[in-house]
Amino acid sequence: MFKGLGGIADMGKMMKAAQEMKSKMDALQAQLDAITVVGESGAGLVKATATAKGELTALDIDPSIFNPTEKEVVEDLILAAIKDAQSKASERHEKEMRAMAESMGLPADMKMPF
Repeated sequence: MFKGLGGIADMGKMMKAAQEMKSKMDALQAQLDAITVVGESGAGLVKATATAKGELTALDIDPSIFNPTEKEVVEDLILAAIKDAQSKASERHEKEMRAMAESMGLPADMKMPF
């Protein structure tokens, strides 16, 4: 009798699924802001802390490395620690995205635009 209503019901299901996905993505984005990773260089003399989104939040430098004649070494250690933190943040971000995709029944290797 109402042949066209099946499509409307399917559309409603799709809208509900899209809302649930958005809600999960919003929660994940907030979680990624709270997760921190620490990158190190110089056997821990320089440590860079970042969120799982890659935002640098802290830099810890052991005072023993401050020697005016070795300025370039200190700069290299700082850059290396930051790059390590960014790399770890990227890995953690991908891990969290894979976990969310799997929890939604999507392929683990599906690339989401977030």
